[in-house]
Amino acid sequence: MANSLFAAALLLAPVLGAPAPQVTIPASFGPDSQVSASVQPSTSGYRVEVLENGYTSATYHGPYTGTPTTIGAVPGPTTLAASIAPQPLNPTATYYNTEGVPLNPMPAPFTPAGGLGTNGSLPRYMVNSDFDFESIALGLYQEWIELDLFHDGLARFTDEEFTAAGLGPEARSLIEFMADQESGHSTLLTNMLGERAPKQCVYNYPYTTVREWVDFMQRLTRFGESGVWGFINHLDAREVGQLLAQSIATEARQQQIFRQMSGLTPMNVWFENGWPQSWSWTMLAPYVSYCPENTTRLAWQNFPTLHILNNANINRYSPNDTAQDGSETVGPRIADPSRSNITTGSCENLNVTGYGCGPAIAHNKSEPLSFPGKKVLFQWDAPGSAVGPNNSYVTSTSAGAPKFVGWSQQLNLTYSPLTVTGNNSGYTYQPEGFVYGNDGIINGTMAVMLTDVDLYVTPFNTSMLNPHIVALGLYQAG
Repeated sequence: MANSLFAAALLLAPVLGAPAPQVTIPASFGPDSQVSASVQPSTSGYRVEVLENGYTSATYHGPYTGTPTTIGAVPGPTTLAASIAPQPLNPTATYYNTEGVPLNPMPAPFTPAGGLGTNGSLPRYMVNSDFDFESIALGLYQEWIELDLFHDGLARFTDEEFTAAGLGPEARSLIEFMADQESGHSTLLTNMLGERAPKQCVYNYPYTTVREWVDFMQRLTRFGESGVWGFINHLDAREVGQLLAQSIATEARQQQIFRQMSGLTPMNVWFENGWPQSWSWTMLAPYVSYCPENTTRLAWQNFPTLHILNNANINRYSPNDTAQDGSETVGPRIADPSRSNITTGSCENLNVTGYGCGPAIAHNKSEPLSFPGKKVLFQWDAPGSAVGPNNSYVTSTSAGAPKFVGWSQQLNLTYSPLTVTGNNSGYTYQPEGFVYGNDGIINGTMAVMLTDVDLYVTPFNTSMLNPHIVALGLYQAG
């Protein structure tokens, strides 16, 4: 495999004049010319079968039933400390411009001094540290599941089921295109990792309906996107970060589209949230059933699951009617979607402004999915559960007894007190807070966690909280 990946720049000629408007309605539509093409072989790592309407999917989606031969996250040669100690401000971070003009000599015309990778050296588009390798390997695990997941629903459900869910052929074509995007993303990340890049695995999905499939995709792309925003600016290889940013910008669009297809507001925050790698790996791992032999393993932590018993059911026109016992989530895994086959109160085919939730460009909710002051009910797992590929990873925590609930969204990590009511159960009240102006912090699809301290962290050092996390969950705030 080549050691470098180079992108060629395309120069686009300007359009000098617009064509005259067409006034004659054509009698037929079709290509003006035939372009030769060849069908490329599949690059997936498993057998596929042709199902509904010619779409393909893996031959098996289900749990792992064997015995793992390796247990736990991959270790390094040694571990130097139990955690990373907080440090003072970087002593070189002193630049402040009071003049509004360049203060230092320019290395070239129109080139202000500073920046990284701006000295003319040839870019090397390969990971450049263990941190880089493990982060991009996690990203590749994410791209692989998205490639499989987007295809699976297309192959699993019939035309009639898609029509009943409000998604016609053009919507399905868009999802197929998004699956094709994942083929490109997985190729990119594989090239930047080299010969030990993880291969595609077999997956175990929670949905049984079209709406549950789309809901699951909006949740999965949320932690896929946020997981990258959390580490991208910590990469040693700035070149890798550049290409990764160009792929994750596409993922952000996917997440917005899946929200629209789920009947949710496409954008309800001013800033997207970044997560540490162990958060996204905790959410992804339960859906990876097994992987090919000698697949590269990951070093990240798997936290115990925080179950949100009254997580709002997005399929209800009155989300406050969601059951309080967790029964309106399709299963116990961390990112499982809302149950869509409810017998009363469904908003799926309700054409009433403020209450309907069919696929749409945008919806305004007369009754929000959550609100400040909402009592949120929790149960959480003890550490020690087998999760992930081949059930070979184990959930763990180094935290003490839970005392706080952390809400990670936008530019903030906000805490509320946890009231413990029993063995691994408790509640809190959703806090109120604002980023700027009237931008409420808590909204969208977001991470929530139990912690033993209310540690102050910011978007660039959120991983400092990891040693204090008792359990991690995914909250549907809006």
